[in-house]
Amino acid sequence: MAGLIDFQNEAEVKQYLDNLGIEYSFQCHKEKDPEGCQRLADYLEGVKKNYEATAQVLKMNCEQNEHPESCYKLGAYYTTGKGGLPQCLKTAYSCFLKSCEKGGKKSVDACHNVGLLAHDGRALGGKVDPVAARDYYTRACEGGFAASCFNLSALFIQGAPGLGRDMGLALRYALRACDLGHVWGCANASRMFKLGEGAPQDDAKAEALKNRARELHGQQQEAQLAFGV
Repeated sequence: MAGLIDFQNEAEVKQYLDNLGIEYSFQCHKEKDPEGCQRLADYLEGVKKNYEATAQVLKMNCEQNEHPESCYKLGAYYTTGKGGLPQCLKTAYSCFLKSCEKGGKKSVDACHNVGLLAHDGRALGGKVDPVAARDYYTRACEGGFAASCFNLSALFIQGAPGLGRDMGLALRYALRACDLGHVWGCANASRMFKLGEGAPQDDAKAEALKNRARELHGQQQEAQLAFGV
């Protein structure tokens, strides 16, 4: 694989990609390298579009090697029933939980998904677990995941069994979500300052946060137009 590749040459590009697949397969199956298995899964998914083969590599690499990124992606496959796997939120929850606990590039996303599934309850036999949702949202929020911060804010506004209402914490997490660029975090924080919920009433802060929400909303619309969404 040494030397430069002429990416205008279709045959040369095909040979290059085929060689990549052979290399990653060797790393995974012969060298037993978990990172190689993850590369193989990415290759099978992104280049070959072979989702059934991808699912099997992810399953092996998560179950045998506990590779956090493979567990995260396997959880996504079980969520939708992709790659010939059965759609199973309980199994998806287990995969996301393993990824969250092991750490890695996708751990924050995985923690958020654990929070979502605990909050929703469908992965737990219909039993909502707001305390687990709070704990995993908190981990994701601390990792900079804006949606988890916003969901935490909503949890503390609403309250739940085992989790009392706390408008001070609700405002704190709404502000954190806003800082991370979450439109509705800014909007909720603005409303709370306007009404004096969670902090003394402050019209100036409420107005500043409302303007920030408008600014973020405008940026999102511009981005959607740029990408033709």
